[in-house]
Amino acid sequence: MQSKMVHDRKLEHFSSGTPHNTAQKGDIAPTVLMPGDPLRAQYIAETRLGNARKVTGVRNMFGFTGTWEGKDVTIMGSGMGGPSMGIYSFELFAFYGVERIIRIGTCGGMTADIDVGDLVIAMTASSDSNYAHQYDLNGTFSPCADFPLLEKAVSSARTRGIPHWVGGIFSSDVFSLYSALPEEKGWKKWADMGCAATDMECYALYCNAAYLKKKALTLLTCSDSNISRKEMSPGERQTSLNSMFDVALDLI
Repeated sequence: MQSKMVHDRKLEHFSSGTPHNTAQKGDIAPTVLMPGDPLRAQYIAETRLGNARKVTGVRNMFGFTGTWEGKDVTIMGSGMGGPSMGIYSFELFAFYGVERIIRIGTCGGMTADIDVGDLVIAMTASSDSNYAHQYDLNGTFSPCADFPLLEKAVSSARTRGIPHWVGGIFSSDVFSLYSALPEEKGWKKWADMGCAATDMECYALYCNAAYLKKKALTLLTCSDSNISRKEMSPGERQTSLNSMFDVALDLI
């Protein structure tokens, strides 16, 4: 409670935007879809939303608000990694009154059960990050998705006939291809514990949602496989994720 009061006091002086977001209060919808790539946010806004308008662009982290089937929705980039997601999602939850954030990103597959192009719905995220250290907990915190959002996402994927996998993922601070650890001591150990895919942002998002009593869900499209070594091109990562976008918009 004390730490939340401190955060509230810190936010009081932000009368017009935050250090990382120039949107005014009321510009951001209660539901935000968050791809990592701001250009992906722009692509979705331009191709899916009605009356989309740009509401923020600090450091080229674009955010757009528009409508989907008569409902207001904001789409905004989160950047790469837990710290970046941590900043943007915290401000959206704590300052802009956002109630739900749905991450729509890409991931690396760590099991043969997930093929490139498959949808991954993250129930929970394990991590090698120190993000939860700030909560001063006497143990290891395991954040999870909001179940009603997860349930709706699974139903949508089934109805649409989209290949999908549901379970725990691994959010890493290190891109696996650049890790100094050999695979046997890196991602493979997490895969052996049932983490079937890896991203970099889910853990921080779920921690913020838990701390601030908000709702979050992570939807990921497998863009590359650590097993088969298949991968999408950079262009495909931006535009070929339409099945995931369909499921996310079903949750609005």
